[in-house]
Amino acid sequence: MTHTSTLTVSEQHLASSLGSGDLPVLATPAMVALMENAAMLCVRPVLADGETTVGSQIAVSHLRPTAPGQTVSATATLLSREGRKLVFRVEASDEHGLIGEGEHVRYVVDAEKFMGKL
Repeated sequence: MTHTSTLTVSEQHLASSLGSGDLPVLATPAMVALMENAAMLCVRPVLADGETTVGSQIAVSHLRPTAPGQTVSATATLLSREGRKLVFRVEASDEHGLIGEGEHVRYVVDAEKFMGKL
């Protein structure tokens, strides 16, 4: 299973706006959020009613900067499922090629039970 999520880099996605850096380039946290979004949406169609997934771990490298106005795509590929644990390969690219890659772990949870723990 795979899913690709995209965004156009705008002011809200910049390191200088998010506070993760001071340059006007795609922030690593914005790239990671797009990767997580792709993983979440990848498995959504096969979840039971009331189930969702939550991110638990992510290990990625941000390889190159991306300028405002460029389109970024993040693709998540489900590598394995062990019970509730889901392991994904994640990659992000812009118009010039690969900008980030790594692995992401999510867990399937019952949304109501999960929120009841707050």
